[in-house]
Amino acid sequence: MGVWEPNLLFAAMAAVLGLILGSFYTACVHRYLAGQTLLNPRRSACPACQAPIAWYDNIPLLSYVLLGGRCRACRQPISARYPAMEALSSLWALGLALVYGPGAEFLVYLAFGGLFIVASFIDLDSYILPDILTLPGTVAASAAAVWVLGLGWKGSLLGAAVGGGSFLAIQRLYRAFRGQEGLGTGDVKLMLLIGALCGPLALPLVLTVGATSALAASLAYVLKPGSKGMQTAVPFGPFLCLGAMVEILFGRQFWAWYFQ
Repeated sequence: MGVWEPNLLFAAMAAVLGLILGSFYTACVHRYLAGQTLLNPRRSACPACQAPIAWYDNIPLLSYVLLGGRCRACRQPISARYPAMEALSSLWALGLALVYGPGAEFLVYLAFGGLFIVASFIDLDSYILPDILTLPGTVAASAAAVWVLGLGWKGSLLGAAVGGGSFLAIQRLYRAFRGQEGLGTGDVKLMLLIGALCGPLALPLVLTVGATSALAASLAYVLKPGSKGMQTAVPFGPFLCLGAMVEILFGRQFWAWYFQ
């Protein structure tokens, strides 16, 4: 890929697209957690009072601000998850636009970033990384890595093997020595996907960012009321996704700096 001069118009359009996609991602997360499907024709409604949400109350970020973070009908607080996902999706699209510019790489990483965002917020709420995201995502990641990203079949398969295989080994060893689960199978499948998409050379940065951010966040889990202290479960998936997103945006610059 040649050097691409950032185009402010494209970046602005990407940020708006990210907001729109972020609104869709919130619906994916909400409906999964509620046991619904995206094919459900029912209009989006307030989780508290079930009042249908009008289009003017469903504008990404803006409606949340104008409503003061509360439902127009019942005035119950709207979960901060909704604006957080919309803002994160917009920032992701903006970052990709500035780093990669318009093209196939932008579209591929935009799609997988959306998958990471949805998977992360489901995991934060339910401690589950759904197979419906990770398994088809791994197949799509391999195809994208080969046909769009130029990683090649060997690179993609090796990345999947190293990522998923190392986590599977850690899971089995922890279970054997401690007699309990320390790493979820969903995390193993997620690393299979990340390895297939990013390749084996990207995994050290992914794991470093993921482990460091998870360690920092674990303090909040341990200190919150009702926690089980050091036995408190912490979802690892969101932090692995963060590591993958950091690697996608800054990996090339990081490794260029590191090897210099």
